[in-house]
Amino acid sequence: MQFLKRLQSLLDSTRAIDWLGPLVLRLYLVPVFWVTGMNKVNGFENTVAWFGNPDWGLGMPFPEIMAFLATATEVAGAVMLLIGLGVRWICIPLMFTMVVAAVTAHWENGWQAIADLKSPFVTERVEGGIERLGAAKDILREHGDYSWLTENGGIAVINNGIEFAATFFVMLLALFFIGGGRFVSLDYWIARRASS
Repeated sequence: MQFLKRLQSLLDSTRAIDWLGPLVLRLYLVPVFWVTGMNKVNGFENTVAWFGNPDWGLGMPFPEIMAFLATATEVAGAVMLLIGLGVRWICIPLMFTMVVAAVTAHWENGWQAIADLKSPFVTERVEGGIERLGAAKDILREHGDYSWLTENGGIAVINNGIEFAATFFVMLLALFFIGGGRFVSLDYWIARRASS
């Protein structure tokens, strides 16, 4: 019993650094949304076309508006998460963006973002991707410098499933409930000043 009390006391002492969890979540998500948002900004006409085209894109109504909203949400979201301003508020449209991405762009591909036969969610698509990966590796071994190509990492097949969108959604959901954290977010300092 004494051991459990000491263990609980040790766990309670970590509250002094409880600001670290929200900070790390925010900083992890910043480049995710910055890169995806800026890719949309830099190719906005292509983004609009992809949002609207039913044959090779998402086939969404009002593609200009939808593309603008997604782009603005991701870029503003990255900045707001970075400085810790309106964290709980910006999580709402960012979570919505992740749900839309999962349902419209990734759902049909299953769970896995990267094809891996060791996953419990292997589909025929993943199996086909692994087969193609094997063929690509054979071609590279025969006609390329395979050692050079793979010296900094292996070659993979992107399955484009919902895994990343779902992971980012869960991280945003946690931030929605806990906020930006103490000390290293503008939200904390604004709330502290407002209460004094």
